[in-house]
Amino acid sequence: MSLTHLEPHVSIVMKKPRIVIAGAGIAGSLIASGLRNRTDCEVICLERVGEHEQGEAGTGLNIGPNAIKCLRLHLPREAEAIVGNSLPWSKWTIALTSGRPLMDLRLMDVADNAGVRIRWAELYALLRSPLDGQIAYNTELTGCGQGGPGLTTFVTWRSRETGAEGRIDDIDLLIAGDGRYSAIRQFVLGGPDTPAFLNVCLYRVLFPAGPDCPIDDYGQWFNGPNRLLAFRVPGDFIYCAGSFPIPAEGAIPEAMKQPDFLSAAYMPPDGPPSREAGYLIEAITRHADRLHWARLQEGSVTYGRKAGILLTGDAAHPMVPTLGQGATQACEDACVAVDEIRLALARKGGLADVPARVEERRAERIRFVVDLSRAATDTMLAGADPVEGTRWKTEAPFLRQLTTLYRDVPLPRTDRADDRRRTFA
Repeated sequence: MSLTHLEPHVSIVMKKPRIVIAGAGIAGSLIASGLRNRTDCEVICLERVGEHEQGEAGTGLNIGPNAIKCLRLHLPREAEAIVGNSLPWSKWTIALTSGRPLMDLRLMDVADNAGVRIRWAELYALLRSPLDGQIAYNTELTGCGQGGPGLTTFVTWRSRETGAEGRIDDIDLLIAGDGRYSAIRQFVLGGPDTPAFLNVCLYRVLFPAGPDCPIDDYGQWFNGPNRLLAFRVPGDFIYCAGSFPIPAEGAIPEAMKQPDFLSAAYMPPDGPPSREAGYLIEAITRHADRLHWARLQEGSVTYGRKAGILLTGDAAHPMVPTLGQGATQACEDACVAVDEIRLALARKGGLADVPARVEERRAERIRFVVDLSRAATDTMLAGADPVEGTRWKTEAPFLRQLTTLYRDVPLPRTDRADDRRRTFA
């Protein structure tokens, strides 16, 4: 999509409801896809980076069974495209790096369907391909606000290619899908959100599997609180994410990023590593200069504090990635957002209350997901015992919570304007 028809700083009043989506990530692309080909609204999607330029595109991710179930109910074309171009996530195993098994969970015991394993680059391509020409790439949102009669919403933007600047006014619904550092999130919260750090670092890397690779479905390997997570993704690549506790203050020490430290962090104290752990230890030390580093953190949860502005994905609920629910919950957000937008357009009553309706349907569930993800991080904290920390994850209370996580997804709502019931499958 091109914004050349919008002269800098010129307001254009449209008769159709105007929806602006900031960020063509998972939530943003799915919402735009769910609204494509509609004639009763105008959809503008702004993406800061170029079409083939993505900071996450060189890694992989797992998407939970709940996202696939939810997408099949709300956006079946998108669901089948994702499933058809990914590998199934059917199993979750946990072991010590020595090889001692701690957990072997079949996801179908707690879910109605498998999840998926996929590369970020492939997922972006799948979600954006139906939107050819509808996304304004290299267009950075530089600000947003509300003012004038009726507190109408506006955004300002800048082209990263030409430097041109402009403004889009008369926005009926502004959707933030541009991550935890979203400018829209800051506007809604009234300033930057101070994250809560868990004093754990996380690094990730994608590399070719190579001959005799022992890694396939989703697995975790612990040496004390130091964890390796890995699985195979399409194209015969391995996605590996490692973690270990770090000091509470400051940046991750450079000494901890060196091959010798990384190797020692996962070596069992009383013998050689298992075949899987040994393979991963060798790989991360060989690719130490390519590791992408971050600190585990989470922020406050909010969807709709301001009329006409909706936060989704990490912009709404930055959470720890322990259960792989970041991208997964972005899918659920998108499904509910599309559902509420369609209903609002059918009512012809305006889009201003869509954020509040999404908040009503999502708040309880997302707080459950955030809390469960944080609780499951216990084995990654300093001093943790992975044997004891995994044991409770094999018992009935946690398995019931996983069942709720994977099966109780938001249902499409009825078209009755007064039906505000929270509905789950």
